[in-house]
Amino acid sequence: MTEEITFCRGGGCTAKLGPDLLSHVLSKIPKGEKDPDLLIGYDSKDDAAVYRISDDTAVVQTLDFFPPMLDDPYLFGQIAAANALSDIYAMGGVVKTALNIVCFPEKMDLNILGKILQGGAEKVIEAGGMLAGGHSIMDADVKYGLSVTGVVHPDHIYGNNQGQPSDMLILTKKLGVGLVCNANRVNLAPEGAMKEAIDSMTLLNRKAAEISHHYEIHACTDVTGFGFLGHLSEMINEQISAEIDSISIPVISGAIHCAEEFLLTAAAQRNRNHVKERVEFASKIPFSMEELLFDPQTSGGLLFAVREDQAGEFLKELKGAGLPAAIVGRLTSKKEKDIYVK
Repeated sequence: MTEEITFCRGGGCTAKLGPDLLSHVLSKIPKGEKDPDLLIGYDSKDDAAVYRISDDTAVVQTLDFFPPMLDDPYLFGQIAAANALSDIYAMGGVVKTALNIVCFPEKMDLNILGKILQGGAEKVIEAGGMLAGGHSIMDADVKYGLSVTGVVHPDHIYGNNQGQPSDMLILTKKLGVGLVCNANRVNLAPEGAMKEAIDSMTLLNRKAAEISHHYEIHACTDVTGFGFLGHLSEMINEQISAEIDSISIPVISGAIHCAEEFLLTAAAQRNRNHVKERVEFASKIPFSMEELLFDPQTSGGLLFAVREDQAGEFLKELKGAGLPAAIVGRLTSKKEKDIYVK
């Protein structure tokens, strides 16, 4: 493997700009005249843009790309594609087409690029979509991702902040990917942890999304670079707070150990700084669990707010499909803090 592909200064979703910086910049961008058919745009904190083209069809658009977080180009391509496709599922949509986004050093072995594109293409096909082209530029480092288009019924969009008091929160993948990948870069990942993280990152959220269409979902987001608490905070509105049961959180094997050994990411600290004033941790919560909840995820799971009386059956169906899903908390009426971790 060439040196460039293995040199990961901030791979995966750890490479995201911090939420504080991003919010500051976006707040200054002119928005132009409001279009009533733009149902969700960048002025919200949702996972993708949604534009209505008819009474029963809206287009869902997203893009996502980043540098490698591991040294296998084929797996990197799969993970980057799965991560980008996830935004369509988080909006309640169905994947239709995708375009490659490629940054690649001119002098690097083109076989590496071929493996990246192969991995990405296979995930698009697995998602039921069609790879329709793309764009590439020369760069000092490798970066890859997708621009993805999907469709959704305008009345069935999963906004991320429409949850209701008493909704149950269901997470469909384990947390800890960022911690494990960071430990792996310095050869300190616990045995088996990286394989479990890779299996999680390459798993599409398609099945979870398809199952969700049978239930009354009030809100949804995918958990990626801003961490579990960062993305959960985007689900909070003026009427609700959230209570999280830390014991119920599904965790990648070895991730807690990585946190205990302070194998932490700068991105997690940015996430902590962004939402710490909105979160209250119970006194029994150890530092390692806090770090897990701030940990940036690459190609993380979906976090659903589902009607309370449907949560049990929804969870049963997710588990029946082989997903490591769990009920991790609930939404409540508004309290002093936005999020309470118990």
